[in-house]
Amino acid sequence: MVDDRAASEGEATEAGTASADAASGSTASGDESEDGDGTGAGPEGWSSGDPAEAWRDVFGFDEPYESQTDAIETAVEVGQRGGYFAMEGPCGTGKTMAALTAGATLVRTTRKYDRVMVVTPVKQQRNQFVEDLRAMNARLAADPDRPEPLDGVALVGKRDLCPYGREGAFPDDASTHDRCEDLRENTADLVEADRRSGDEPAADAALASDPEDIWWDPSLASDLVREARMDADTYRTFDSALETAGAESPYPRSQPSAPESMTAGDDEPLYCPFEADWFARNKGSPVDFSVGESRVVTADDYLPASVERGTCPHRAMGVMLEHADVIIGNYNHVFDPGSRPLVAAALDSSTFLVVDEAHRLEERVRDLLSDRVGRSTIKRARNDCNHLLSRAREGRDKKQQVSDRLASHDVPLSALDQAREFYDDLLGWLDERVERYLDEEVERDWRVGDPAESVPERDVEVPLRDPDEPEPDELTRWAERQGYDGELWRTLATVGAAVEDAIDGLGLARQPVCAAVGAVMGHWWERGHDRYLREIELEYAPKTGQAADAVDRDYQRVYTPGLVLFDCMPAESLKEIFDALGGGVLMSATLSPLDVFTEVSGLESLREGDPNSGPTPDEGDPGRPVEATSYPLRFPEDNRASWTVDAEPFTARNRGDPSEMDPLGDGWNRTRDEYAHVLRSVARSPGNVLVAMPNYREAEWAGAYLDETVDKPVLVDESSSNEATEELKSDFFGGGGKVLVTSTRGTLTEGVDYDGEKLAAALVIGVPLVNVGSPRVQAVRRAYADEFGEDNAFAYALTVPAVRRARQAIGRVIRGTDEVGVRVFADRRYTAGAPRSVHEYLSPAEREEFVRMTAEFLDGQLDRFWTDRSQ
Repeated sequence: MVDDRAASEGEATEAGTASADAASGSTASGDESEDGDGTGAGPEGWSSGDPAEAWRDVFGFDEPYESQTDAIETAVEVGQRGGYFAMEGPCGTGKTMAALTAGATLVRTTRKYDRVMVVTPVKQQRNQFVEDLRAMNARLAADPDRPEPLDGVALVGKRDLCPYGREGAFPDDASTHDRCEDLRENTADLVEADRRSGDEPAADAALASDPEDIWWDPSLASDLVREARMDADTYRTFDSALETAGAESPYPRSQPSAPESMTAGDDEPLYCPFEADWFARNKGSPVDFSVGESRVVTADDYLPASVERGTCPHRAMGVMLEHADVIIGNYNHVFDPGSRPLVAAALDSSTFLVVDEAHRLEERVRDLLSDRVGRSTIKRARNDCNHLLSRAREGRDKKQQVSDRLASHDVPLSALDQAREFYDDLLGWLDERVERYLDEEVERDWRVGDPAESVPERDVEVPLRDPDEPEPDELTRWAERQGYDGELWRTLATVGAAVEDAIDGLGLARQPVCAAVGAVMGHWWERGHDRYLREIELEYAPKTGQAADAVDRDYQRVYTPGLVLFDCMPAESLKEIFDALGGGVLMSATLSPLDVFTEVSGLESLREGDPNSGPTPDEGDPGRPVEATSYPLRFPEDNRASWTVDAEPFTARNRGDPSEMDPLGDGWNRTRDEYAHVLRSVARSPGNVLVAMPNYREAEWAGAYLDETVDKPVLVDESSSNEATEELKSDFFGGGGKVLVTSTRGTLTEGVDYDGEKLAAALVIGVPLVNVGSPRVQAVRRAYADEFGEDNAFAYALTVPAVRRARQAIGRVIRGTDEVGVRVFADRRYTAGAPRSVHEYLSPAEREEFVRMTAEFLDGQLDRFWTDRSQ
């Protein structure tokens, strides 16, 4: 597969070029002749140059489903016109293969698209895309009359790929990300081309041919690689080889120090030999798509292969990413400003985007686009400034050195002093505001004794403005009164970058953060109050021992405070992201109502265009095509029972507080008694039963009741670690009928495949609305009212996302053609015509299929259904 030689001085250019060619492999399309509409004639082996027909040569299975055919052809047609297709399809629609087929067809038959970018927040779904792409490629490779397979790569994070971090070879007090970045910077400094003496000829032809682009010297990088290898004199008698992912690297476990010949004075910085090898190959990789099954590579392939060759696995992934036809990643890669740089080169107008689990898009992107900066980080930013100012006070020469470094960024020393003073005052304001909040909200005097005994044992939001009134926040107003106006806030990012450059350039032993903090502060000042809510967030994280003694203020013994700039309206950012790409597909089993989805996802404003922008002042942006379709569940309807139980709405007001009631009925009201009957009836169904309650408190009540009334084990989920959740899921699947009770807003109601006989019935009780009293929820509702109208605000912000959660839970039951099961929505609001009905937010197929009944008829209907299936 790969040889075990590190890149040497003589092979550096050849290795880099060869690996880039190998990585690109069969990456193609764009070489065909092109008609005016961007459709190429198609490579040899296509049934037609017309994408509307050519997709059948790409499709990975024998025959498509009926809905699949329509989905592929719609996606191809809309994609040709540079538009987006919103596709709702339940399990069994074949959404994954449909989206891949459409994207692959457009890449291979048009010059409009060079690649497909797939993003999904669910690991299981990323694996499904890998499997379907491999199935597609296997069929392409088996038929010489078909086109070449598509090269694909699945992305993972740096922490999962760093050999040192994976094996605990970094110091305990250093994060993998930070340590990796430090080693990368040191390595880059060591391989800079200008380190070579003037008398020594350039070792690399590429360096001489394009010195502006290639600033590193591959031969210097090769020297570092040879110095670090286990067979070098330095390591022949001690230190074991670094091994990870079943592969042995050519380097020891400890990070090597730079040799004296490449350093000045006594400074011998640590460096990363894996990174050096990447530079030695001219930023190339010895690993290509051939190491993956059917030319689709995952971390299971490129991690061990890279380690064996001594190349950074993360860099190898990046090389293949640049040449891949299909890239499979997560939401962060497209929507997180911090993660986008990794794939930035692959996100342009020639990219066909596939967004999976798109019902999560709004919530996930809102979190990714929101900014948070902790108090401790603000304190570090202040200390960054202090550190440099202290350096400047050590003498005239030191002051001049600092001033010169800052001047290269057009930052005077006085600006640094002003930034330090601002951060110092900001810390004082933050502490005072938190303490004032606790004084007002905590009934007991939290300042007396241990604060942990009196303050709320949960995370706390402290809004800095009325969530219903988009006006300047308390911090902004305080700053203005103190004379910290917009001119200062807007320069903090520039000052921070200058400080970080000076600290690095002067060789000061410090890891600065002030550039990132300055950027957040700039956003705080500049971004609108109608779209963003500014808050103090208190993360409940009690400290003990030395950590508790080291805090600046008593409240920090319990809370970790931070400033949050919460994005209430992600649609604007989503529109900008979608508009920068060529087109694509957004898909999920639960997108309905489709008109609401296209509004909140930014697609509707993309369709409408911008009348104020266009090729000429008189011609506005005409917009881009957007299509949306909902497909029905294709499995036999006779195999399932689908009911809505017309019961009193299961609201907090109607049901009362479960903590004040006995599990077997003491203190129950009529509402809770009615739902106890529903719970008991469905839970007694044969096989495994999933019960989804509106929250974990209600799940605890339902679990306690069912544990006393049904003759099968009852498992109760709670908010816990991933490990605990996985263990609970394993117990549920472990044989014999059980009841699993959870929250509809938990992790067990979506993204989990209850296939085969893992689930026989799913019951959703109530509409799982979030806490409408949360300041963030109130601010989102206000922002949605301003954007979509007051009449739509509650539905768009709260009701529709809640119903999608409920529909996800119901969708866990029927996962295959032969599967049999029961689906129940219990709450009058799911029925048509009821007060505050959510019936219109179900899919068209669900509105037609679900049958209304009252609770007293449920036992008989369940018995009849299961009796009929047993005969």
